[in-house]
Amino acid sequence: MSDTGDIAPLISVTGIEHDSVVNGLGFRTVVFLQGCPRHCRGCHNPESIPFEGGRQMTVWALFQEIIAGITPLTKGITFSGGDPLAQPAALLKIMELLKKERPRLDIWVYTGSVWEEIQSLPVIKPVMQLTDVLVDGPFIEEKKDFSCPFRGSNNQRLINIPETLTAGKIVELNL
Repeated sequence: MSDTGDIAPLISVTGIEHDSVVNGLGFRTVVFLQGCPRHCRGCHNPESIPFEGGRQMTVWALFQEIIAGITPLTKGITFSGGDPLAQPAALLKIMELLKKERPRLDIWVYTGSVWEEIQSLPVIKPVMQLTDVLVDGPFIEEKKDFSCPFRGSNNQRLINIPETLTAGKIVELNL
């Protein structure tokens, strides 16, 4: 892919972790985005809650950093936070670049919102078209459950977005 310069908008990133096995199936690159409106008690990533902070990057610079860490073993990219859906325009741009350059990689998105709240939002619909798995729902400390794979509390769901969009109803990922 040729250098497309400073793809706007800017995106605020808390951090990037390559080769994670706890934020989705297989080896993954995890991008933690800055900013979350929920302030869940017991949040696993409290440093990512404030909307101010993080590292301001162009989407192109983030894309290059993600691609640089991908290996043949990488199964996918996970966007966590904060709440990635708090930056929908920038999230969409980075997802479009990733799907174009590395279509074999699946994309997981974590959000404190639930599917029923976001499915019809015009700004979120294009993001969901590029999402393979949505981990939805706020973290609820009283429902913390270490037996739930890839989730912090048992109210959160792993939603297979392509199947959900096709079926017109929630289809959870079977693990």
